[in-house]
Amino acid sequence: MVKAQSARLDRKKLFGDPVMVSTIVVLLIFLALFILYPLAMLLIDSVVSEGRLTLDVFSRVLDMGRFRTAFTNTLELGFIVGLGSTALGLLFAYVDVYVKIRLRVVRRMFNIVSMLPVVSPPFVLSLSMIMLFGKAGIITRYLLKIYDNSVYGFGGITVVQTLTFFPVCYMMLKGLLKNIDPSLEEAARDMGASRFKVFTSVTLPLILPGLGNAFLVTFIESIADFANPMIIGGSYDTLATTIYLQITGAYDKQGAAAMAVVLLSITLVMYLVQKYVLEKKTAATLTGKASRGRMLIEDKSVTMPLTVLCSLIALFVIMMYACVPFGALFKTWGYDFHLTTKWFVRVFQKYKGLKAFRDSFVLSLIAAPITALLSMIISYLVVKRKFKAKGFIEFVSMLAMAVPGTVLGIGYIRGFVKGVFGTGFLAGLYGSAAILIIVFVIRSLPTGTRSGISALRQIDKSIEESAYDMGANSFKVFMTVTLPLIKDSFLSGLVTAFVRSITAISAIILLVTPEFLLITVQINEFAEKGS
Repeated sequence: MVKAQSARLDRKKLFGDPVMVSTIVVLLIFLALFILYPLAMLLIDSVVSEGRLTLDVFSRVLDMGRFRTAFTNTLELGFIVGLGSTALGLLFAYVDVYVKIRLRVVRRMFNIVSMLPVVSPPFVLSLSMIMLFGKAGIITRYLLKIYDNSVYGFGGITVVQTLTFFPVCYMMLKGLLKNIDPSLEEAARDMGASRFKVFTSVTLPLILPGLGNAFLVTFIESIADFANPMIIGGSYDTLATTIYLQITGAYDKQGAAAMAVVLLSITLVMYLVQKYVLEKKTAATLTGKASRGRMLIEDKSVTMPLTVLCSLIALFVIMMYACVPFGALFKTWGYDFHLTTKWFVRVFQKYKGLKAFRDSFVLSLIAAPITALLSMIISYLVVKRKFKAKGFIEFVSMLAMAVPGTVLGIGYIRGFVKGVFGTGFLAGLYGSAAILIIVFVIRSLPTGTRSGISALRQIDKSIEESAYDMGANSFKVFMTVTLPLIKDSFLSGLVTAFVRSITAISAIILLVTPEFLLITVQINEFAEKGS
């Protein structure tokens, strides 16, 4: 009874605030228009042919040998990469939290490895893999004297994706391991259990939901990845690359839409399991922080092999990233290692590199503050306000995490080239700077929203209520009270959105036109030409 009256009072206060109501309405329209509508158009394209409902498009696509192969390859790749990334992430997280590392430089190296995939373009490791282990690779050709080695295909993609995505698992599992009360493990040790027995019977069961969560996140990232399979995949087709080639090579929009629906179905199911099943189990298993400091493992028989193994992997990853700047300075990679700046001169003079950098920088710079502010507004509404559409706003804003870039790109082509909006502003979005900025915003929105929700849940409600009691409206309270309190999350979202935007490729490669040159698309074109 009291709860119902409180809810009614909150709704009355909400609808008495025109700024808040307007914000919710605009937000609902934005999310419906730029997330749900393109996906709905994809679904319509895949089941409607010549004005009637039919599954003929799906039947045709399922009969394609290439699609069946790509479907099997995608699931196989996602499963292997998910397992590999989770195992590597757990290894690094365990060493970081449980093992006493005496050298500060080693910890810094682990931090660098966890940061590199976030700030680098998505295909850097693929290029490095080719430069190190390809037919003209430094390691294969010059060190091992192997002249016919091929890194293209399943093996190359698996290694590259595992090294790209394991830092995500590392960061997720590091937080879970830190929250385990050390007294649970010490009790098992006092009863005579070995370290391995403690790990398998105490530590592992406690983080099992978190491991499943990390696996599913990596699985989604792997099967949605477009750039790495495109560069190093060779003849190994995945759904993401097959969809792209179906629309750009075969000019089959309906077939591409049906394939996109299949890929979206896989990622959506995995996302729902990850969000609504495993996240709840993880939160229920690990409640609160450790009661006291953990006694770190100092036994050299444990610390030495684990630290050396992690250090070798970290050094290998850093070496692969270091390959790229060196590759840009050598005259001819694999044959002539004299230093030169001719490639930089050629890129900036012949290939309009300056325009590509400028366009990428300006569009990302516009998208970043919009994304950060929108994320904080959504977070504020989800955490601090009660209204019926709150669950819808949270779900749709986080949905972009489960939508592969190529799927979103095809949805935008279908939705804003023809679609429902045949005329007017929305029909003219395709090919404009606006649609690229919108895609950047949508792709980065889940990360910023998740960060904002975590930050806002730590702020006591009474702080904002006192501002309302003094006569401030919702806009004033948000700008002068809430936003300053979560400025760290806002700034973090701002930087993350900028980095994700300037390194994006999977969605924008289908939407970019000659009017705008984006650096990631240019890199992809050079790599495809073998340049």
